Amino acid sequence: MDWQGQKLAEHLMQIMLVSFAGVSLVTGYILGSFQMMLIVYGGGVVLTSLITLPNWPFFNRHPLNWLDPSEVEKHPKPQTANTSSKKKTVKK
Repeated sequence: MDWQGQKLAEHLMQIMLVSFAGVSLVTGYILGSFQMMLIVYGGGVVLTSLITLPNWPFFNRHPLNWLDPSEVEKHPKPQTANTSSKKKTVKK
């Protein structure tokens, strides 16, 4: 799953869970059944999981292009400069 696919999955999950929470609340209120509310919400969680957890092809529309090993050897990893400054304490 690429980065934009992860973002899409996260947004879908949030939207679907909030939607199913609202629908289950209304259903439970109209029917007067707490058990029915939990069943509807549980079904929504299962459906949301089936849509957002697997690595579906529509989550892979923007694949990352990795360097070939031969290209990595041509461009070595940059070295970090040691810029730490040590303060000297003056004792009186």
